[in-house]
Amino acid sequence: MYCQEADSRLNPCENSAPPRPGGFDAWHGSENRVASSSNEIAIFLPLVIGLPVTFATIVIHGLAVLVIVNSVRHEMMLGRAGVGFWKDLAIVSGAVLVALAAHLVEITVWALVLELCSEFPHFAPAFYQSAMNYTSLSYGDVVMPASWRLLGPLETADGLLMFGVSTAMIFAVIQRLVRVRFGDMETETSERQRKR
Repeated sequence: MYCQEADSRLNPCENSAPPRPGGFDAWHGSENRVASSSNEIAIFLPLVIGLPVTFATIVIHGLAVLVIVNSVRHEMMLGRAGVGFWKDLAIVSGAVLVALAAHLVEITVWALVLELCSEFPHFAPAFYQSAMNYTSLSYGDVVMPASWRLLGPLETADGLLMFGVSTAMIFAVIQRLVRVRFGDMETETSERQRKR
């Protein structure tokens, strides 16, 4: 639990949580999967909501990867990939923009979930909190209630994984362009090594 101090910073309060009746076993029982008070962090309900949202973001990112793969393949079939610097820069920039668009859609999906859970009165603060969670930036200026606090780490894990997929995809595009553009160098190098 957090207390509001005079300087408006959130600081942990000592001994502010009420004692748990019934001891350790009663608190960890199956009947307390959802927070029964504002001080307890819920686990079950945020997981039930967060996991399908994570799956939805995986599908969104999968579609973005599909768009990137097909567009690079199309450029290669037309003979425009690996031809020159500006063409290759345009292909890589397109891949980056598609990945960025996917991330923004995913942040929006999480923001809608936060708004639907009645955690934010309007979409703008929900989008702000979602962007902070998704990018793992989190200034700490907004602390969600305990009943939905687990959605933050779930969204952060999701965002980190999706950024990893984007990085791998962009790297694969660049690697493919380098192979197309400088593939003749690999052939020359292997021929020289055979002659030795």
